[in-house]
Amino acid sequence: MERIMILNGSPRAPKSNSRRYGAMVSACCKGKAEYFAITRQNHRQLTEQMEGFSHVVLVFPLYADGIPVTLLNFFKTLEEYPPENKPVISVLINCGFLEYQQNDIAVEMVRLFCRENHYPFGSVLKIGSGEAILDTPFRFLVSGSIRKFSRSIMAQKYRTFHVSMPLTKKLFVKASTSYWTEYGRKNGITVEQMQTMEIEG
Repeated sequence: MERIMILNGSPRAPKSNSRRYGAMVSACCKGKAEYFAITRQNHRQLTEQMEGFSHVVLVFPLYADGIPVTLLNFFKTLEEYPPENKPVISVLINCGFLEYQQNDIAVEMVRLFCRENHYPFGSVLKIGSGEAILDTPFRFLVSGSIRKFSRSIMAQKYRTFHVSMPLTKKLFVKASTSYWTEYGRKNGITVEQMQTMEIEG
């Protein structure tokens, strides 16, 4: 039986959108998927558990045009302690940009890891505007894409999918500015503070 391991590679996994996306993939896989968050302490545990899975779905956000350090560090352990039976690795990546193509370099980084370490590469879902899209009327577009992505993995008919909000750049900038202004207000941060380069004060 096909078994799917969903790995959340977000640095803030417990509160991340990647956790929500992972849950949506799991729901589409009808009991054949198990979810795990990558932490600093569980790399070896995860590589050992990977032995029992036929597929791994990496779910993570775009960080500085690449993969987050959480996933990068896990790859180092996986390279050193690979499972004997290597699973097919698929990717679900989201970014805060409107353009889903911003995710391309990070996907190629995972593809390179798979090629260099002899893992079969599976399906890809690239999500644009991923920071906010789940909480908008466009959520149905993501849900539909995740269903297609999950089915392609289950059927072993691997494909690349993409989805983003159907907005113009001008509307997206206006909406995202409003979103982050309200997000900052809820956390006691002013617009002026968000416009500075100071991270900690």
